[in-house]
Amino acid sequence: RGRDYNLTYSPVVRWFSIRLLLALTIINGWHTQQVDYVQAYPQAPIEKEVYMEIPKGMEIKGKDKSKYALKIHKNIYGQKQAGRVWNKYLVDKLTNEVGFTQSEVDECLFYRGNTLYVLYTDDSIILAPTTEETEEVIADIKAAGLNITVEGDLQDFLGVNIQREGDNMIRLSQPHLERQICKELGLDENTSTKKIPAASSKILKRHVESEKFKGSFNYRSIIGKVNYLEKGSRLDLAYATHQAARFVEDPKLEHGEAVQWMGKYIHGTIGKGLLMTPRRDEGLEVFVDADFAGNWDPIDTTNRDTARSRHGYIITYHGMPILWKSQMQNEIALSTTESEYTGLSYALREAIPIINLLKEMEKMGIQVSCNKAKVFEDNTGALEIAKEKKYRPRTKHMNIRLHHFRYYVDDLKEITIHKIDTKEQLADLLTKPLCEEDFVRLRLALMGW
Repeated sequence: RGRDYNLTYSPVVRWFSIRLLLALTIINGWHTQQVDYVQAYPQAPIEKEVYMEIPKGMEIKGKDKSKYALKIHKNIYGQKQAGRVWNKYLVDKLTNEVGFTQSEVDECLFYRGNTLYVLYTDDSIILAPTTEETEEVIADIKAAGLNITVEGDLQDFLGVNIQREGDNMIRLSQPHLERQICKELGLDENTSTKKIPAASSKILKRHVESEKFKGSFNYRSIIGKVNYLEKGSRLDLAYATHQAARFVEDPKLEHGEAVQWMGKYIHGTIGKGLLMTPRRDEGLEVFVDADFAGNWDPIDTTNRDTARSRHGYIITYHGMPILWKSQMQNEIALSTTESEYTGLSYALREAIPIINLLKEMEKMGIQVSCNKAKVFEDNTGALEIAKEKKYRPRTKHMNIRLHHFRYYVDDLKEITIHKIDTKEQLADLLTKPLCEEDFVRLRLALMGW
């Protein structure tokens, strides 16, 4: 650090922005174009004077190559700061020469009139009401001296298939990754499948007395792949994935069996993915649920993690999921109310930037139906704390950081908190293993199948 580079961070667009824009594409009937930058990094000039050793296999005729070095003129791959240098160069081109305005909420989102531009390193999406507007942007990008290939209507982005099905539906799926996972687990066409991703009759624990997992697959590798699958298009795998991911350091026999079970569920649902289609007229909705101390193990009492609660939240736009998470809480909640309120606080840390992004879009002239959020919670105590600033003996210990969203509730009126029946709580899918009937009902409501 400091010798030939200073900073290395390079931003990439977040998945919630991508899915929100896909939702708006469906609602507004937008057109899309996918653009890829050819040999992206070397298109940018080098940040500072840098030299490299003569590579192996390259000789200097009649010279001792150990006394020579190559001077780098372009921002080549392999440098620690290469991604950042490329990003700064491209953003400068987009804003100063192509005429885009960079978003203040998501720095990889850009506006130009009715056109939106999304950037992930060297992959880009252009969205606009007409094909003429997308073609005009592409022409201006080329005129700015950037070497690009135009790959047509959006079909695949970051390993996720994006398939239009009719005028008001887009399917997000990752069949190639799903088949790869099944292959690594040794599953084939003769393997029986499961109808739910995790056994509903038991909670996965440390199983300290059990044998170590010595199966035929790499536990850590499979969890990494399933985690990417879940993040991209399979929110129905969120709970099972993250519960199994807790034990990658020391997996036991039961953990291997749980991953095999999940693999059999994936095997039976390859290509299903997430169907994005407007299911409700409402704009932004947040569903939050928590399972208070659901991992409690009376046998493994020395492990404080068994006292932690798990919360889950799903943020939808017109009924289309754009962000979800199943997460063990860092804090030890002392009551159901506290675990639910903690989940509410974490969910709104994600929802507030989305509200701000929708407000920014509206300010830029982009058609959005709503820039406020309805939050649905099924715990009366958490609802009361969220709405009323009362001093209570049983909740006085809650840290002020959990109350960060009250300004949006009380002053800005951009967030409203609503009571919902437990059976209608969509986030229940992310907090505990469900029976087949409840799981299928919630999956249909969220994912369309």
